[in-house]
Amino acid sequence: MTNKQGSIVCVGLGMVLGAHLAPLSRKFIEEADVVFMGVTNVLAEQWLQSMNENTISLQPFYQEGKDRRISYQQMVDAMLGEVRKDKKVVGAFYGHPGVFAWAPHKVIEKAKEEGFHGHMEPGISAEDCLYSDMGIDPGEYGISHYEASQFIRHTRNIDQAAYLILWQIGFVGDLALSSFQTEGHHRQLLMDVLLQSYPPEHRVAIYESATLPTEKPSIKWIPLSQFSNVKVEHHSTMVIPPNETRQIDGVIQEKLQNLLRAKKLNKNG
Repeated sequence: MTNKQGSIVCVGLGMVLGAHLAPLSRKFIEEADVVFMGVTNVLAEQWLQSMNENTISLQPFYQEGKDRRISYQQMVDAMLGEVRKDKKVVGAFYGHPGVFAWAPHKVIEKAKEEGFHGHMEPGISAEDCLYSDMGIDPGEYGISHYEASQFIRHTRNIDQAAYLILWQIGFVGDLALSSFQTEGHHRQLLMDVLLQSYPPEHRVAIYESATLPTEKPSIKWIPLSQFSNVKVEHHSTMVIPPNETRQIDGVIQEKLQNLLRAKKLNKNG
């Protein structure tokens, strides 16, 4: 058993300001000794401050040209510093705190290693909003998800009968992790990789979730061949619909039919 009283809970705020916060996450925010804010605009900060006046913004750790890995580690150190003072600490992050977010995972891991309590509360992510906004059921065709830079740096076997979703396309190719947005020639690399599997005229969507109740999601359809010329944001996502028809595996299908026939025989026998 440990006598340490400090704790860290990383909660998800969801994507739409004020609309997606779960009651349990709100309770953690309201009862915290200090809340670290992983949000990017003043309205979101003011909203969090209305629930708990003891807030600290994580945004000053970001700087153009600064390696984001350094920024993330500084965020972890800042949050852990308050946990070590035996405070109840909350890290409040956009969307889901465990999706495309290194710092929440790391601070919980380090806190546990040091004998403090740490856990994560889920939130509505951009992926959840994408399914709703674009009318996609992931169970219909199947979906592969990749971070865009990882996608182009590693050899992939693309299932063209399923959806392919590429996240953070605005950062694609940023090996230094120091830019808020990469240039068109980086997107050209991504397009070149995709054109090895998809025809130039294949239509893809550039998706951006709404973040305010007054906003609507952005869904722009373009031919794949135009992607390198399209303006994207750091939070833009590419959605690539299936390009092939699903093929039945005849061997597995026959085995399933045999199992079904055996079940019926046992039931009737």
